[in-house]
Amino acid sequence: MNEFLIANMAPIMFASLIIFLMFGYAVTFSLAACGLLFGLVAVELGVIQPAFLQSLPLRMFGIMQNDTLLAIPFFTFMGLILERSGMAEDLLDTIGQLFGPIRGGLAYAVILVGAMLA
Repeated sequence: MNEFLIANMAPIMFASLIIFLMFGYAVTFSLAACGLLFGLVAVELGVIQPAFLQSLPLRMFGIMQNDTLLAIPFFTFMGLILERSGMAEDLLDTIGQLFGPIRGGLAYAVILVGAMLA
């Protein structure tokens, strides 16, 4: 039985993730629960060493301190603010009129607006 579980750990993990999602749990909590549950099962079966799970909190804290990953929600929020206020549409229209007569002007406008927002 243990060999069957060890050999088919990935499909069983995927099926349990689908079941969690079908029950209506959020994707973040479903992924975390499946990972933690199958990590504990793998420790019990002797597939991985318990030291891997002991380093998990430090890795999670290190990921949350990563400046590059912290920029993602801020840029998403900035895009939401620009879209709701109408500034992004006005900026794209203005730059689009400037590059309108040029062949591929809309593409140039999108690239220029994207560079301004970054």
